[in-house]
Formats: sequence, C-alpha cells, structure tokens
Amino acid sequence: METILMPKLAGACLDGTVVRWHKEPGQAFAEGDALARVETEVAFVELTSGLAGVLQRILVPPGSTAAVGEAIAEISPEGQGGQPGGNDDDTNTQANTQDTSREIDMSSDKAAGDVVAILMPQVGNDMEEGTIVKWRVALGDTIAVGDVIFDVETDKATIEVEADKAGRLAKIVAGEDQTVPIKEPVAYLGEDDAAVDAYIAAQAKADVAQSPPAVSGVVADVAQSPPAVVEAAGDAQLSPAGVGSSGGRVKASPAARKLAAELGADLAGLAGTGPGGRIVTADVSSAPRSVGAGLPAASDVAPARAVSGPVGEPTRTKLAGMRKAIAANLTKSKQNIPHFYLRISIDAEAMMTFYRSQKARFKCSVNDVVLMACGRAMHEFPAFRSRLEGDEVVELPSANIGLAVGLDNGLVVPVMQDVDRLSFQQVAGESKRLAEAARGGKVENMGKGSFTITNLGMFGVEEFSAIINPPESAILAVGAAREAVIVRDGAMKPGRVMTATLSCDHRIIDGMLAAKFAARLKELLENPMIM
Repeated sequence: METILMPKLAGACLDGTVVRWHKEPGQAFAEGDALARVETEVAFVELTSGLAGVLQRILVPPGSTAAVGEAIAEISPEGQGGQPGGNDDDTNTQANTQDTSREIDMSSDKAAGDVVAILMPQVGNDMEEGTIVKWRVALGDTIAVGDVIFDVETDKATIEVEADKAGRLAKIVAGEDQTVPIKEPVAYLGEDDAAVDAYIAAQAKADVAQSPPAVSGVVADVAQSPPAVVEAAGDAQLSPAGVGSSGGRVKASPAARKLAAELGADLAGLAGTGPGGRIVTADVSSAPRSVGAGLPAASDVAPARAVSGPVGEPTRTKLAGMRKAIAANLTKSKQNIPHFYLRISIDAEAMMTFYRSQKARFKCSVNDVVLMACGRAMHEFPAFRSRLEGDEVVELPSANIGLAVGLDNGLVVPVMQDVDRLSFQQVAGESKRLAEAARGGKVENMGKGSFTITNLGMFGVEEFSAIINPPESAILAVGAAREAVIVRDGAMKPGRVMTATLSCDHRIIDGMLAAKFAARLKELLENPMIM
C-alpha cells in the first residue's frame, strides 16, 4: 500500500481543499488519470497520477483541507493487488509495514501535453471577473516571459497582463470585449494546435461525465506560478448553452449589460446564445422590460425649469462596476474594522512657506508635503507600515502609501512605494505620475499599501473622516489650509490652519500609539525643513 500526499500546488500555498474525487475506492486508474480536483488560494488544480493502480481508501473527503505533505489517499500500485480499504491481503500488509509514500506526479507534460493555459488574473481581493479590452499578441506569436499579452478591464481600472510563461500562442478562447471569471483560461500556449484542441475537448468531456459544471477555472501544475499566467488543465467553457449565469452572477457581455441598462431589461433567467451560455446584445431584445424602460437618459433631458403638473417617473440606474466595487469594499470595511478617529489641527504657515519655495523650483502640491511627512512618520512607527491579512499582521519594510484619486465615476487608489526613502522632489514627481496614470485607466501597485491619504482641501472642505481601505491599518483625511486666528502664548495673530483626521484600525493600532504618530506628523508638517 502506498500513500498519496498533498503536493505543493503553488508558490506560497501551504494547503489545499479537495473539491471532489474522480475515482471511488476500488476503482482502477491508469498513469496520467486525474484522481482529484483541489482548490488552492489562487486556482483549481487537477491532480494526476504518475503511475497505474487502484484507489484503496480516501483519507481527505471532498470539502476537507489538507496541508502540503499530508496523506490524502491510499493506493495499491499496479501489480500489488489488494481490496478497497482492506488490510487482510498479505501483500498489502507487507507494503504497509514499509511506510512508503508517493507524491502525485504533477508533471505538466503528463497532465497537459505541454499545454499551458493563460488565466484571467485576480487583481485585488474583490475582483470576480475581468473583461478583455485588447489582445497585444496574435495567434501563432511566440511569447517571452514579461511580454504584455493583453489588457483587462476590472471594476476599477484597466490592467496590462504580462506573461509568466514563454511559448507559442496556440488558441484564444476569450476574445476582446468578452468577460471571464477570475482564474478561468482565456488562451492556451502550445506547439501543437491539435494537441491543445484534443486536450480541451477531453477535459471538458471528463468533467461533464464526472460531475455537474459547478466549478470552473481548473488549473493543473501551478507550482511557482503567480495568478497572471499558470500551467493549466483548462475547462474553460463548461457552462451549458442557455444558462446565462455562473456562481450566482449573470454572464453577459459588457455591450449586452449596457444595452440592458438603457432598455430597462432584466437579464436574470435569460438564456444566452453566446459562448458558454453568455448573454449577448442579440439576446437582450427578448428580455422582460422593467418599469420606466425607454425613458430618456439624464444627459438628454433639457435643463430643469419651473413647471406645473406631474413630473413623471423616477429614473432607476443600476450601480456601475466601479461604484459597486467601492460599495462592497467600504461596507465590508465599516462592518468589520473597528475604526477610531483622531483629529489634529496644524499650524500651516511653515508648511505653506515650504511648499511655495519648492514650487518655484519644480511642480509640487501641498498634498506632496503631507505625503512626505506621512512617509517619514511611518518609518518611525512600524504599526502604520502594517496590514492585517487573515490572522497575521504583516509589517512592510518601507512606507507604501495609497493616494486617493477621484474620477468622474468613482475613485481609485494607486500606491507609491518606499515614500520614506524618497526626496521631496521624487515624491512630487511620482505622485503626479501615479495620479495621471490612474486618470488614464492604469492604477499602479493597487492593493500594496498599508496607509492611504485622501485630500479634499482643494474643494474647500475643512475636515472630514475617511473609511479605511482594507487590509490597510489607517487612512488620513486632509482638509483645506484655511485662514484662521492662531492663539500662541496668549496672543492672537492671523495665520493658516489645516485639519487632518486620522482613522485607525484598533486591531493593529491602539489609541496611545495613534496619538504619538499624530503628534509626530503634526511636528513634521509644522517644521517641514526637518524632513
């Protein structure tokens, strides 16, 4: 008897959850057969056998999790015989006394015949699907590691996806404007087109025969591969025709969603005729209409004027993708993060003098001064360089600060890295570049920060409180530097005051620590030359 161990499935994954077993105890299997499907943090994986034999006993049932190296099943290799789950056979007993174990062979050559799948990456914790905007490579092209292969639009930004594996682009299964769930194949690399087609067909046939199509995004041999491009045993288009949903989400092209919103059409339950049952624009015309369908868009309505009589029906508009993502992320933050707030008033005269002197030399803003001060203070207080990931506090080696950038339909947060190591001129140049890139649709280093700055001072807002951007530990809300009367040593004088409100996660930062950080930040802003 030999033991199959949970293999190391992907770079940092320490365990895997068995989704289902493809074989029952007592069933024989051949070399290369898929034995089980396992879910990791980044993908679904098909475990294939490197030898022939009989599955004797399942030690980790579906739905259970096993650590890397933990036994998940017992098998009898071909030629040893044995009965399912039994130890009466002398051969099995002898094999057991040897305490041997065999890790499942995860060779991509055996699993996928040198076929490599390019998956829809997950950019951010809340991303569920992405839309292919543009393919940067064509069928037959040879791709090198690091090449930009396609642009994907998420709820918040357009991201360039780079290749993690080299090879020949043999097949594209998700075209431009098509929306694909995360971790599902969008294309395949391979030298032999026929082998790629045969593999996809065989995998789809095996999945349909063995279980209902409830799990998608299958990946094989993802060891050492980040989410962008991994080796796979893809079952990309398993949704039956006529079903326009996946995991509770309506599967529809962006154009179909836009048309449905304009017509007030309900996509729920609508049969799609596109690939994998996806709803396309041709299907929308037959969908049921909601109340108010056909009303003119707000931009087409004439300016308001005083009128008498009824004003018509209210206009209903579904949340756009970005607004929906913001709503979900910040609702989760307020519900789960124990926020507490500190407010500091800063004598802004010295800060404004410093800003004007630097602006005469190069382009900069008041926010850049705040940004540099936060970086210096974070360097001294490690808790503000920390993030809560699961039940672990992860301390970053340097100050990575998110910059809240407002857009017409929401906001995004690019992250400036190593702020505590940059000069003021470098901070000013990098913040301008990050903001311009974000407004152009490219959000850099998204999700890599531990602290965010949001500034509404340019709109005349004197003070406000902000919601923490998880998994970060704090956020600073900056108000306007406004004229005010300053009292010092019993004497009043005209000056400028700026109010900043610090929101902290009480699970990482206590009140006294936050007060010390705020005091240091105030000191730096009131004496910017010491930075």
